Amino acid sequence: MKRTIKPAARQRIESWHPYAWQIQSLLLGYPDDTPSRTALAERVAPVLPGQVREPLLRFTAHVRAVQPDDLAAAYVDTFDHRKRCCPYLTYYAHGDTRRRGLALLRLKQAYARAGWRLGEEELPDHLAVLLEFAGAEPAAGHRLLTEHRAGLELLRLSLRDTGSPWAHLLDSVSATLPPLAGDQRQAVARLAAEGPPEEQVGLDPYGLDPSAPPQYLSAPQAGGPR
Repeated sequence: MKRTIKPAARQRIESWHPYAWQIQSLLLGYPDDTPSRTALAERVAPVLPGQVREPLLRFTAHVRAVQPDDLAAAYVDTFDHRKRCCPYLTYYAHGDTRRRGLALLRLKQAYARAGWRLGEEELPDHLAVLLEFAGAEPAAGHRLLTEHRAGLELLRLSLRDTGSPWAHLLDSVSATLPPLAGDQRQAVARLAAEGPPEEQVGLDPYGLDPSAPPQYLSAPQAGGPR
């Protein structure tokens, strides 16, 4: 049976969506080029609606107020040392299980169908990678982000609970997506109470150094698939 989208989950993709997703992608990566990324975000911000723009600017204001080394240390402490602040979205639904390996493969195949190649140093479910893909391929990217809405919401709540400045960015990302549906709210509540599945398996060929910055997508080759 063909799966249909419920009316409540539909959302029109606006002209500003790709700009928001690209900027959010840059700011959610490892902060190794923060001044230029911050300046670019602040130039793009005026074209974004308030609920997307304001949390974005709260984050850039924080970035400007801290030293780069302190920001980098906070990034590692937040995203590499706290399981509930994991930026790899399939982890929330599947944990370290065999089903996660299949979910990662499915994402990589979605990128390939659109003609994009992922660097070998990064997993395809890193939120920064998903957002960059959405910025380049809005329809397909919006669908993938919506499919991972529950995990994204749990990440947002976890960052807020820890007082992390990256919670502002997740507020901005969430404002680009449809509100949580009833089953998604239930999934968030269940994940918050129980955590992801705990079956431990290897994820080769998806191993990585967790302290490495995201490696973004390579553009389609001329004449290649789109």
